[in-house]
Amino acid sequence: MRYVIGIDEAGRGPLAGPVAVGAVLLPEDFDWLLLEGVRDSKQLRPQVRDSIFEQMQVLESRGKIRYAVRFSSCDYIDEFGIVSAIRRALYSAIYALEPQVAQSTVLLDGGLRAPREFFDQHTIIRGDETEPVISLASIAAKVLRDRRMEELSEHYPDYGFDVHKGYATLAHRRAIARHGLSDLHRVSFCSRLRIGPKMQQPVHA
Repeated sequence: MRYVIGIDEAGRGPLAGPVAVGAVLLPEDFDWLLLEGVRDSKQLRPQVRDSIFEQMQVLESRGKIRYAVRFSSCDYIDEFGIVSAIRRALYSAIYALEPQVAQSTVLLDGGLRAPREFFDQHTIIRGDETEPVISLASIAAKVLRDRRMEELSEHYPDYGFDVHKGYATLAHRRAIARHGLSDLHRVSFCSRLRIGPKMQQPVHA
């Protein structure tokens, strides 16, 4: 049997929090009627994303699909750069699926690349909009990253991470101007903002 692996990331651009990479493995003849309405996570309402993700969890429990989401922290991003951080999370996610390389086709969104041993891999521009398996990976990464930011928000109540998830909204930038940077912020992404020194907090991404 041949398999298809879809890969996408979430959280490349925020000022704070980790970046996440999702990977989904399913059989080439997967019945997409089991997961209707799958689209790029950015085109879906949060409630719809959550519903699809819950369906994914059920299908995984039944052995129909496998998925994994892995993170690289803000500290890793600052030290090694966002490209390296995404690659690190991607490699971890795809190997977590324990795929059979020779029987797997890997479809990746945008400029992402799988490890070289996956010789049958294809990078697709806007693949999250055209390939359902990439859309599933996008949904898994987005849902679990959002949930992590909501959890972390309890430790950083001044910043509203549960609302904007670390993106550069006006409210977020105003919070930074008022309170400075927390240790959840990506200093390298905030260099153009007028802010004080990075404030140390007890919880890390």
